[in-house]
Amino acid sequence: MLELPNTSIIDGNAIRWGRIGSGPPLVAIHGTPFSSQVWRRIVPEFADRRTVYYFDLVGYGLSEMREGQDVSLAVQNTVLAALFAEWDLERPDVLAHDFGGATALRAYYLNGLRYGSLTIFDAVALAPWGSPFVRHVREHQAAFAGMPAYMHEALLHAYLQTAAHKPLSDDVLEIYAAPWTGPVGQAAFYRQIAQMDQRFTDEIEGRYARMDCPVTVLWGLKDDWIPYAKGETLAALISDRPVVPVADAGHLVQEDRPEALVAAVLKSLAG
Repeated sequence: MLELPNTSIIDGNAIRWGRIGSGPPLVAIHGTPFSSQVWRRIVPEFADRRTVYYFDLVGYGLSEMREGQDVSLAVQNTVLAALFAEWDLERPDVLAHDFGGATALRAYYLNGLRYGSLTIFDAVALAPWGSPFVRHVREHQAAFAGMPAYMHEALLHAYLQTAAHKPLSDDVLEIYAAPWTGPVGQAAFYRQIAQMDQRFTDEIEGRYARMDCPVTVLWGLKDDWIPYAKGETLAALISDRPVVPVADAGHLVQEDRPEALVAAVLKSLAG
């Protein structure tokens, strides 16, 4: 498990983060409904050549969760920009997944952050997005947040399982489910879903153009959350290279094919 011993207060939110390794900086940004623990098998592979920074998004993982909190994509890029400033980073390499991809893109196009390279995969970036489950929860947040714990945990485990192509073990499911259980975590889980809004990617989609750094777009061929065709479209917009297909991987490439992800990042870091 990755340790997150540090806390930064940004716009009134307590953000937990960690750092390992030495060398030029690499920042890893997770997605929803996950936490920085998606990188527990990934970032240690880079610690001999990079100082790797990782953190839990606002309202996720070990970061603060509270009633009335804004945990939408509207705040995540602002927090990323603040962390870059706190860490004194200029053009770090960036690895981003899902909502982390949207966050990295919003920070680039709206906040003016610049990267040494960007490896982005299975990202929330192009309309339309949002599953029928997400739409249903958005309409009935209070009912879901108030479900008995055993019902919530069963639903949560089933939902998490659909992110991967290969079955997730009970131990892995527990890692991803733990932040979302208990009275605080259960409410936070449905809060972040209720605040998923396509307008935050619509806001930048028209700005997509070739980025001023090397960009590698990867996509799980078996992604049932965001189809592979979205990866092809995104790569054509922001990179000078086509999307890299990842066989036998769903949305959660970190679990299905971690070695493919590590290899892609190492290739990117090598120039």
